Amino acid sequence: MNIQEIKNKLHYYVDEDRVMEYEPMDLHTSFRCGGPADLFVSPENLAQFMSVIDTLKAEKVPYMVLGNGSNVLFTEKGYRGVVVKIGEGMDRVRFEGDIVFAEPGVSLAALAKMAAKEGRSGLEFACGIPGTLGGAVFMNAGAYGGEMKDVILSVSSINPYGIMKDRPCEACEFGYRHSVFMDRNEVILGVKLKLEEELRRRIEEKMKDFTARRNEKQPVNLPSAGSFFKRPEGYFAGKLVEDSGLKGLQVGGAQVSPLHAGFIVNTGNATADDVIDLMHVIQETGMDKFGVKLEPEVRIVGEA
Repeated sequence: MNIQEIKNKLHYYVDEDRVMEYEPMDLHTSFRCGGPADLFVSPENLAQFMSVIDTLKAEKVPYMVLGNGSNVLFTEKGYRGVVVKIGEGMDRVRFEGDIVFAEPGVSLAALAKMAAKEGRSGLEFACGIPGTLGGAVFMNAGAYGGEMKDVILSVSSINPYGIMKDRPCEACEFGYRHSVFMDRNEVILGVKLKLEEELRRRIEEKMKDFTARRNEKQPVNLPSAGSFFKRPEGYFAGKLVEDSGLKGLQVGGAQVSPLHAGFIVNTGNATADDVIDLMHVIQETGMDKFGVKLEPEVRIVGEA
């Protein structure tokens, strides 16, 4: 990939200060570690985003789409390609009664608060999830008994061949931390949700309860990517890690949280290698002691 040539092509659509070379990805992920991307592009709106994607496809350049980076770990060597950021400018939301139309860049927590103000219930579980709506739909994010699939009517997306699709919820193949968009490497462009009418006071009380529980039981004061491992069948990942005697274990600056063993946290100076090495220790111990293979919920991206 000729970085300068691709950069020049992207400048047709995006301001120069929004196309950056060798951008450190620790600045754009909740883990606060990881190496650089060859190019980092932050389009201002959906039209620019589509032009950027079309250009990268035409040039056959590897790319990935990033929201808040709250469920992603970039390796220390970084990403050999283009990271395209979805965020401000792609975060419009429209309420029409119990129907909500939202763009993928809106913060999920912010959307939950908007819904509460509108007296619309269904997104309370999402009030503490730090990602964007697009990322949450991509992995069917959930908490406290709720999941994105519970409130989605339909999702618009674009596949790697540039074909746009609009799927009803039942065609999205939602499962535990899974969707058809994940399987087919599709980018989410818009989401239509259905929420229920409820008193604002009751919605906010539920959100306050969820927030208090989260702050009490999760290491919210340290960088992490949330729950690191998927829940293995018949187990809870955090309990399995704790029962393996690994709570508090540290590799470099990465640590199994002493508060909640389902989290790997950055104590301040962790590298991506530290996190990955600690992940491997946990996986090997879980297999040795319980015969259980722990699979990361966090997406690990970049050169090994």
